[in-house]
Amino acid sequence: STPIKSSAASDVYKRQAIALSAGSFIKAYATPASVAIAGQPVDLTYAAEKSLPAVVHIKYVQNSKVQTVEVPSSPFDDFFGDFFGFGQGNGGKRKQQIQTPKKQATGSGVIISSDGYIVTNNHVVNGADELTVTLNDNREFSARIIGTDPSTDLALIKVNGKDLPTLPIGDSDKLKVGEWVIAVGNPYGLNNTVTAGIVSAKARSLYAQQNGVESFIQTDAAINPGNSGGALVNTKGELVGINAMLYSQTGSFTGYGFAIPTTIMNKVVSDLKEYGTVQRAYLGITGGDLLNQINALKDSGKDADFGTNEGVYVSKVDPDGAGAEAGLEEGDVIISIDGKKIGKMAELQEHMANKRPGDKLSVTYIHKKKKVTKTVTLKNAQGTTKVVKTADLDVLGGSFAPVNKDTKEQLGINYGLEVIKVTDGPLKKKGIEKGFIILQANDTPIKAINDLQETVKKASTNKDPVLYIKGIWPTGKRDYFAIEVN
Repeated sequence: STPIKSSAASDVYKRQAIALSAGSFIKAYATPASVAIAGQPVDLTYAAEKSLPAVVHIKYVQNSKVQTVEVPSSPFDDFFGDFFGFGQGNGGKRKQQIQTPKKQATGSGVIISSDGYIVTNNHVVNGADELTVTLNDNREFSARIIGTDPSTDLALIKVNGKDLPTLPIGDSDKLKVGEWVIAVGNPYGLNNTVTAGIVSAKARSLYAQQNGVESFIQTDAAINPGNSGGALVNTKGELVGINAMLYSQTGSFTGYGFAIPTTIMNKVVSDLKEYGTVQRAYLGITGGDLLNQINALKDSGKDADFGTNEGVYVSKVDPDGAGAEAGLEEGDVIISIDGKKIGKMAELQEHMANKRPGDKLSVTYIHKKKKVTKTVTLKNAQGTTKVVKTADLDVLGGSFAPVNKDTKEQLGINYGLEVIKVTDGPLKKKGIEKGFIILQANDTPIKAINDLQETVKKASTNKDPVLYIKGIWPTGKRDYFAIEVN
């Protein structure tokens, strides 16, 4: 069977194979890399003692909710539907309200500041209504989400605490393949578990999510369900990665675990604290490992001589991006960034993950077998060098409330947010008035104020910062608006 990628969060208590994804005060405490001495024994007790107090258990709760779903119609729905008020057949489907079950899961996290900031995985906290953090000494705290970054699968949460134990942050760039590390977390509810192994590989891509930033540390230290968000620690007792994923045919550990390096984590955490969202810089190219392109050309009997066998093959260039400014074209091969050798896409992603819009970047590439070096200014997804901040509902210039039962029945709708007040702002400029009911925004059903809030936040950081609203007037007339939210 084909190997699958599985998250290390403990909601994966299933026998069958499954597929899921497994700071301003941040200071690097890394010491110089030690010289390897052949045959020397490794003592991991110091690293374990240093790590255990700072790794926490996270309990995730998503409360039961009422959702409207489409279900297949029975043969009698079309015949009796209108007479008894059950609704129309709708092409073999009908809408039905269901009560979703309460969901609970567990994962891990790492305390990185004594005042309660904790790093974990996005997939550990995503969608949670309640988060409870339990320390190694059994103290419990309620946690709130400061920010999340699905692209790297990282999240920053906060508890109200003082003088909490922390784990110093090391430099994952200095890790060497073959170096000993420990994984600390709460697998299968077995709290405060330490496993040991070595760094098996660096800058590993698994293509677990579309448009994700992936440059994993691969380790054979056991990572299982419940380890997600836990610590990967070197022998000096320094955090070098956040455990995120395992690669398995069974959903349990089989020798392949993956952690997000601290080189990526540091900037994500810093940005989430300062801006509420990650300031991501883009080179403006699409591509992949050159080796994959070479193999594909060889398989089809075509010339595969690029003047190098390592690098990132450029398959597409955004005409408005920094890559175009550097003169990159389709078929070029990026071999170095800021003087650092780039052998594959994961290495390029890891380097870019530390950049912000407005930063300068030196890029060296092969163009028609000739080496070219250019310096460019990086841009954000909106094509500027400005700081991107998530917008709040206030940016719309209005107040909202869930639509009441009588209005739902009158207009034949199941959900929506009614505009109850309009002030100066985008809503007023577009002609949206009090009484208009928002049904969808950017193709997302708007059933609660939080739905609109999250959609506005997401839209505000997109390349096209526009909110496309579909709704209905009290008269039953349907309407559509496009509102800028930057």
